[in-house]
Amino acid sequence: MKLKIFLLITAVILISGNSFPQFSPSSFDLSWNHSAARKELNSTPANNSITDLLIVGDTVWAATGQGLSMTTDAGNNWTNFTNDQTFGTESISAIGYYRGTLWAATAHDENTSQGPVQTGSGLRYTTDNGHTWNTIPQPVDKDSDSVVVYGINHLGALPVTVPEQNIIFDMTFTQGTIWIATFAGGVRKAPIDSLAANPNYKWQRVILPPDNLDSIKPSDTLNFYYSPVAGIISKVDNLNLEGFSILAINDSTIYAGTAGGLNLTTDANSQYPSWTKFTHTNQSNPISGNWVVALAYNKTDSTIWAATRRAEGTDEFSGVSFSSDGGLNWQTTLSEETAWNFAVKNNQVITATNDGAFRTSDNGTNWILPTSVKDPASGLTIATTIYYAAAFQGNTVWLGSDDGLARIDETGGMWQGNWKVYFASQPLSSSNDSYAFPNPFNPRTDILKIKYNPNGNDVPVTIRILNFDMHVVRTVIQNAPRGTQVRSINNSGEVIDYWDGKDNNGNFVPNGVYFYRVDAGSQNPIFGKILVLH
Repeated sequence: MKLKIFLLITAVILISGNSFPQFSPSSFDLSWNHSAARKELNSTPANNSITDLLIVGDTVWAATGQGLSMTTDAGNNWTNFTNDQTFGTESISAIGYYRGTLWAATAHDENTSQGPVQTGSGLRYTTDNGHTWNTIPQPVDKDSDSVVVYGINHLGALPVTVPEQNIIFDMTFTQGTIWIATFAGGVRKAPIDSLAANPNYKWQRVILPPDNLDSIKPSDTLNFYYSPVAGIISKVDNLNLEGFSILAINDSTIYAGTAGGLNLTTDANSQYPSWTKFTHTNQSNPISGNWVVALAYNKTDSTIWAATRRAEGTDEFSGVSFSSDGGLNWQTTLSEETAWNFAVKNNQVITATNDGAFRTSDNGTNWILPTSVKDPASGLTIATTIYYAAAFQGNTVWLGSDDGLARIDETGGMWQGNWKVYFASQPLSSSNDSYAFPNPFNPRTDILKIKYNPNGNDVPVTIRILNFDMHVVRTVIQNAPRGTQVRSINNSGEVIDYWDGKDNNGNFVPNGVYFYRVDAGSQNPIFGKILVLH
């Protein structure tokens, strides 16, 4: 993610699409429509980059790099909302649920002369579990919106008139109100009934403390220019006005995470809420870093959890910060881990990070990672350590990664049970077809997947990697049973096996062109080409 520029994370899969796991800081207009979305029923979510998960009873909603996916039968079947007039090819940057309504924020890359720019494209919401959808344009300002009112103050403000760099990273709800955290647009709110009546309803900008103030209240006499990002008047970013996460504990208490700290109000239902800011430098027991990208609340012990990263201070550090006294004091854990999101159940917390899904039942004293995430039926493996999302559903745990979705029905302690892995990939054109991906392939960051169809029940399969001189550099598997009964993906007969980019001596192969050969039973060998680039 950012500070000044967020890294856009693109899913390295054949089903392409950008993922927006709270991405970047560094004209597109959607009109309102009420339409039936095209629903693609499938055995997997639409895309393998799972950026968020939300559980509503028996329904699992998955935000992906290419649309929204849902299942109501524990993952046996998926309804994918993508490639239609409602979602198109948009990525899902945030999801939320409030009183029977599912909300999804969308975004995409806009190509400019300066390169791709991350661009918000509004909100979609459904009141009937996805049968019909309503669209709300990305909240923007008019050129004349150059003043904001806060209590006794009329403050000059930068109008955010375009959706570029104006992405909704998070949302939360209080009584009848939706709150959103955006980068260039800051924190905003709107009455839900007003949006339903008029999708172009003007969102209210929520005034947070600027970087040089630790608190504000409407009776203060204030003198600052409201500008989350640099503009004509303000030449620098105001980091604490750039929204990345937001969480309502109740109708009056809200935490807003920014690139400059964590802000708390206990009068969110007032016209002009007062705010107190927590930073790495203004408390004795502070958060680890001022860039707050995710928030969670544990009702069991009233603990606030925050994914906190280094913003600008040299002594800040990435990790997880949590507070049991409403934010007055913080403890830090998982030092130097890049955390993306949380899941909470009773005394258990899962933190989705770049190095795995860490789980604790003792407030961060001990963390447990799953030993491996492998589907014993299909042989599919989550071949990455990068997890963006997690969710509890009874005794089931869901994990969303940048390389697929996984589910475990726990039969014992933590991470004990059988995994089910969901991986979207392009179907083979025939039983003699095969392909390898990602291609080009960097063995230091990826695992190569070789997809093929052995065209038989439990036939012996051998896969070899050959160099340009057609010499064998690695035997991936030899005479291993594969087929419609063994390692078949969703009973299709198709199989995926993996190569880690190493030779038979355990060394990474050098850059170059390689070939793979699949010998399956008595059928003719299948060949494919791989480009290795470190």
